[in-house]
Amino acid sequence: MQEPELHDLSDDPDYAASLQQGSASMMMTRSDSGKSTSSSVLEGAEVVYLKDNVTIHPTQYASERISGRLKLIKQGASLFMTWIPYKGQITNAGLSERDRSLYTIRAVPFTDVRSIRRYTRTLGWQYIIVVLSSGLAFPSLYFYNGGVKEFLATIKQHVFIVRDAISSNLVAVHQIYRSLEDANVFLVNDFQNPFQRTLSSLELPVSIASRPSASVSDGGEYSSYELQGRIDGSIHEDIPRPSQNHGRQKHKSHDPTRDLTIQVLEKFSLVTKFARDTSLQLFRESNSNGYGAIERKSSSHSPPDIPHEASMDAKVAPGEGPVPSDPLEFDKMTLVWGKPRQPPLGSEEWEIFLDSEGRVIDSKALKKRIFYGGVEHSTCKEVWPLLLGYHAYDSTYAEREYLKSTKKSEYETVKQQWQSISTEQAKRFTKFRERKGRIDKDVVRTDRTLSFYEGDDNANVNILRDILLTYSFYNFDLGYCQGMSDLLSPILFVMEDESEAFWCFVALMERLGPNFNRDQNGMHSQLFALSKLVELLDSPLHNYFKQNDCLNYFFCFRWVLIQFKREFEYKKTMRLWEVLWTHYLSEHLHLYVCVAILKRYRNKIMGEHMDFDTLLKFINELSGHIDLDSTLRDAEALCICAGENGAACIPPGTPPSLPIENENALLYTQEEDEVL
Repeated sequence: MQEPELHDLSDDPDYAASLQQGSASMMMTRSDSGKSTSSSVLEGAEVVYLKDNVTIHPTQYASERISGRLKLIKQGASLFMTWIPYKGQITNAGLSERDRSLYTIRAVPFTDVRSIRRYTRTLGWQYIIVVLSSGLAFPSLYFYNGGVKEFLATIKQHVFIVRDAISSNLVAVHQIYRSLEDANVFLVNDFQNPFQRTLSSLELPVSIASRPSASVSDGGEYSSYELQGRIDGSIHEDIPRPSQNHGRQKHKSHDPTRDLTIQVLEKFSLVTKFARDTSLQLFRESNSNGYGAIERKSSSHSPPDIPHEASMDAKVAPGEGPVPSDPLEFDKMTLVWGKPRQPPLGSEEWEIFLDSEGRVIDSKALKKRIFYGGVEHSTCKEVWPLLLGYHAYDSTYAEREYLKSTKKSEYETVKQQWQSISTEQAKRFTKFRERKGRIDKDVVRTDRTLSFYEGDDNANVNILRDILLTYSFYNFDLGYCQGMSDLLSPILFVMEDESEAFWCFVALMERLGPNFNRDQNGMHSQLFALSKLVELLDSPLHNYFKQNDCLNYFFCFRWVLIQFKREFEYKKTMRLWEVLWTHYLSEHLHLYVCVAILKRYRNKIMGEHMDFDTLLKFINELSGHIDLDSTLRDAEALCICAGENGAACIPPGTPPSLPIENENALLYTQEEDEVL
């Protein structure tokens, strides 16, 4: 993504306004500008730290961001922080200049700052959250080009920052408190007694703050489960704790260090909650779906399809070492990023997206709506051709009807080519006989439990066969391969028209055709990208696959080849396809779906030391037992978390991206048709 051009803000009126509004006593010169300032600016102010291209993400989408200039300014004995966005340099058109003004950080004195939370993500780049004494937090400031270490070092030169007094108390519960990222909390102190400031900033009881050795009786001892609940704050308040179900309580004299640890963690949970609530409140787009963060408290846990032994908590078999912890914890990650599913798009709402002549007014908004909710079956017939690229989003009703008419004639022409082959010709046409025989075998076992295809002499089964035979003549190089009937079946089910189903299938195969090449380059490029994404998002799991000779990821072959067609029930498969076809977050969201499923079952896979054969059997047996909604939330969170680093893992032209055109290369290389 191209970074915004750097700008000198010395003449920026917003910059000047931010200085005036921050503090009446804070009038400064710009040390980074060799120009003289107005007479109203006092001498003696100094810019002690400056970092360009520090970014705020106003929404949960990585593509929508506002970059600006972060400064630390020293005026007398006081230190101030400002973040001014570049004027007119908002990266995404969906963000307005009002957003730019809203997220501007006016000159904030560090006497009003309680703490700075530093996060080093698994992906390498860092961000910080500045928490005020009130408990509220500014939006996260992302340092994509580094600079956090220098930022903190500069602050340390002018303000007390205390970390050791807290981290020493976190040792006892280090294994319990596992954050989404590697977080370091720096308490900001401008007192001469840093330790007292540390305790007072956490609002601990006076008896503990002033007399650490004091002892207070307690009614019971916290289990690790309870303490984890306390760390997560109100997010898990409604979860019954195991100790509440026990018939007895353990009584023990109170350890003051333990008291301090628990209360420190409680305060951390409040800071975390404030930051999350503030971010969610500011970042959520209009909250039109009526879902709130609190309404998802129960859904943030492992989905109901995951058995007990495959939960996100590591399970250790007798005599075996612990399973490495997941560097990205779903329950926390999906709480921040994963958005709840919405009801499917219905016919009345669909009409709102169209103008009077049938053009889609805002294709991006439509894709986003479908991404989060799918499409009602009654509306699929109109929407699917657009998602697949058969119809253009800016086409009118009349243009679509005209295309339908001309394409029907073209389809009949191609179909007539194989229908005109006589029995005597077929005897001398080996490739035709082989492909026809393979199609005849596959269609009679494709989705026959569905009422649309069930029964003997079902007309729809015959249409399915005719479309596949016609496609083998339309795209003779590729022909027919096992698995194509799985991709066509839902399309015919939705379109209920032979010609329309054929052309929608053609549009789909423009993207997925390389999956069926004899050299399997399309599949290999996707499995390679999958391995890189797992390495990026869960290196312990990747290392496990490497140690057990599973790096080819062939156990995910069926998932990728036919887009999870056999992993979910029919209607859920169609909903998943609608989400994938939007290409809303990525053309390759299906790879993040793969990662999401693998991460959901990582502890079972690693804990039971599955080799390739066992893993392949386990993956195949997941069919029908994967929760779609939670998987989509996880995949969305992973895709956003990976960002540009994830996109860099995927080679150009990897399906379902349209193939890179090369006039000297064959689009398809096909000699044998058996793939699955």
